[in-house]
Amino acid sequence: MTSVGVLAHTGKSLGGGLPAFRAVLAREGVDAPRWYEVSKSKQAPKKVKEAIADGTDLLFVWGGDGMLQRCIDALATTATAIAIVPAGTANLLARNLGIPSEIEGAVHIGLHGARRMLDVGLMNGERFVVMAGAGLDALMIRDMGDGLKERAGKLGYIWTGARHLGEQLFTVQVRVDGRRWFSGKASCVLLGNVGTVLGGLSLFPDARPDDGKLEIGVVTAKGLLDWGRTLGRSIVGDPEGSPFVHVTSGRVFDIRLDKKRPYELDGGDRKPKKRFRVSVEPAAVPVCVAGDRT
Repeated sequence: MTSVGVLAHTGKSLGGGLPAFRAVLAREGVDAPRWYEVSKSKQAPKKVKEAIADGTDLLFVWGGDGMLQRCIDALATTATAIAIVPAGTANLLARNLGIPSEIEGAVHIGLHGARRMLDVGLMNGERFVVMAGAGLDALMIRDMGDGLKERAGKLGYIWTGARHLGEQLFTVQVRVDGRRWFSGKASCVLLGNVGTVLGGLSLFPDARPDDGKLEIGVVTAKGLLDWGRTLGRSIVGDPEGSPFVHVTSGRVFDIRLDKKRPYELDGGDRKPKKRFRVSVEPAAVPVCVAGDRT
């Protein structure tokens, strides 16, 4: 018999909120799940470890991509599966996996759906499952903060991104699987485990979260005109059609910048660094997705 737990970010909302979530679980026969709450996503790893120690086999995570990143970082390589209830702003992992943004559908998938073993990226010792990057994307996410994110939602990313279009390019060197792949000026370096990433754009159309590889993109666009052309190609699902985008895939990456810059993991900002060691951990975490459980 499956032991169900819930880890909820109390600052996030979806539909009728946590009371409605409890009610849906009860209707599905889960009337007394192990219940854990946090007010900030950085508090989640401790609760994940508690849930695992308590014998939880299936952990529902109520929150956004940042909350999921913290949970997956603590839970990866264990036997506990994650069920996503997308209560965040962008909900990129849920979108890529086809998990609906309503409580009933998400709960049904968690309890009755299939289990898909997802790869995770490991960047400077911390896991991510959607994306990681340095440059314009990290500046956008840093400036969003929780307050603007809650007030402006996805439009906030556009506003903060526009503020940084005039940023100076930085020097970056990238080695992929031991070979030098890129050396030059860039405005953004982004790694992706799925196709739809920053701002809901399809930047890595060939990405699959269970193929044992990560995608990497370097953007050399500068200013409104360059970025307009770049985003235009991304919107139609052809980012490599832009002369300002370079994309490849691999398993091990060594990224060096000319100076320390802020970076982000799954939409959560991190303190500046100038070197990033990245690798993929294949089939690291079971996640509930649509389909019949086998």
